[in-house]
Amino acid sequence: MGNKAARFVVLVLVSGLRAEDGGGWSLPSELRLEDEGFCNIDVLDGSSLSHQEFIDRYAYSRPVILRGLTDNTRFRFLCSKSSLLEDYGSQTVRLSTANTFSYRKVDVPFRTFVDELLRPQAADALGSETLYFFGDNNLTEWQKLFQQYEPPPFVLPNTSGAYSFGIAGPGTGVPFHWHGPGYSEVIYGRKRWFLYPPDQEPHFHPNRTTLSWVTETYPNLPQDEAPLECTIRPGEVLYFPDRWWHATLNLDFSVFISTFLG
Repeated sequence: MGNKAARFVVLVLVSGLRAEDGGGWSLPSELRLEDEGFCNIDVLDGSSLSHQEFIDRYAYSRPVILRGLTDNTRFRFLCSKSSLLEDYGSQTVRLSTANTFSYRKVDVPFRTFVDELLRPQAADALGSETLYFFGDNNLTEWQKLFQQYEPPPFVLPNTSGAYSFGIAGPGTGVPFHWHGPGYSEVIYGRKRWFLYPPDQEPHFHPNRTTLSWVTETYPNLPQDEAPLECTIRPGEVLYFPDRWWHATLNLDFSVFISTFLG
């Protein structure tokens, strides 16, 4: 992995950002995570891969990142901060604790979440103390928005997609866990991914945050315990196969949506 000591994630102050650069999710001055790490996952132009090639090469064996697979310009516009607050500000959203087993749920108005709870991750906070908005979406209330999303067209045989939508601050994320296959797309911001195959369970504490894992455990991993990893940006979709361990780290204020295949 090279000089891992140089790969610590560091919070840095970035100035001069305009609010409109991130659909209203960026601030004139904000804390962001500087280190994107490196990428050892295949990154392909979606037009260069057929559905059958996707099935043969990736669907059941390894993750892949696809660029330009769909055009979600309209969906991105509807996910700006001003648009979401106008359409959903009074709606109740369900937050989960950002630990592996997400035991605690908290219901708050969406505007309260954005105005009061959407913050950068405190470096010393536990996952059980961090509230995270992802999934548990009321599909009836959010259906109008989700209808505008164009999901990745490469589906697995005998499966259909279910959406999980989220918004999070820099430094937040979910620690290692696994579930069925699916896709993750970033609408605003950047999201760093760490993945291990099903037979290689990573060393982590289920109640510690991904940020603490990246700063304390990741730099000291031996080469044979290094994860697959990459940072995805808007216009890129990451596919993860069934039962692969994965953890995420939002590098900015991020808006994202996953399509779980089941």
